[in-house]
Amino acid sequence: MDPFSAEGELINIHNAFHQGQYHAVLDFDTSALSPENQLPARVLQLRAQIALGQAAAVLADLAGADEGNPDLAAVKALAQHAAGDGAAAATLAQDLAENFPDHASVQVLAGTVLQAQGRSEEALALLAKHQGNLEAVALIVQIHLHQNRSDLALKEVQAAKRWAQDSLLVNLAESWVGLRVGGEKYQAAFYVYEELASAPSTAAPLSIVGQAVAELHLGRLPEAEAALSAALEKYPDEAEVIANAIVLNVLAGKSAEELELRLQQTHPSHPLLSEIQEKSELFDAAAAKYAPRVAA
Repeated sequence: MDPFSAEGELINIHNAFHQGQYHAVLDFDTSALSPENQLPARVLQLRAQIALGQAAAVLADLAGADEGNPDLAAVKALAQHAAGDGAAAATLAQDLAENFPDHASVQVLAGTVLQAQGRSEEALALLAKHQGNLEAVALIVQIHLHQNRSDLALKEVQAAKRWAQDSLLVNLAESWVGLRVGGEKYQAAFYVYEELASAPSTAAPLSIVGQAVAELHLGRLPEAEAALSAALEKYPDEAEVIANAIVLNVLAGKSAEELELRLQQTHPSHPLLSEIQEKSELFDAAAAKYAPRVAA
């Protein structure tokens, strides 16, 4: 039996991870799991630590790990990337991809590192080797969306729905595509995120952000603002909540200076800050071309 299936014993910790409930993943009692599922559960918990910004702690934890274990080696590559050691992460990810291309954790985690390094085609080639790995499907969808190939992302989701119709990951992946495709798909994505965000057992910053983004696409700014305001109170230092609140304020014509400062203080390397800086520099460069010249 697939341990991540609806009947498998890892379904709850697996869903918690993909709902963004990382603290719940760390608190999950793994003592009763069967021996063969102990390692997959540990991998999820290590990945949750990385998602919470604890990459250094994960690397320390793995310092004495079996270097021949592809699961833990793949986690190490992801942790190296998250810790800022891109060169080491890329080298390890490539080595794992060459030596363990059929390993599920390698496909997803090494694929994540390769994609983050801008090596999308290598990541896709590795992920294409999966055999019923829904995490691989989800990452393929994300890469295609990053490439602005919504058609390929949709094709991947439709194929996965034929064998994993009720999977949380498939529903989330379909929502990602829906938010890109638009139209009636916005409402469908909203329903998925609303259901996750409204239930205490599944609510997490990512689901609230997803709901708010869907609201924005549907033109419901007050509802999106209400959701993000509540999220900011509950998760004041959560990067994606702050970043999306910045976008919302800009769209609503409100000042985002305070939120930008908060993001700078809590997550100085966040991509949104880099984009804001880049756009500001481009604007200044363009404006300089039209600055009035005063004759000497």
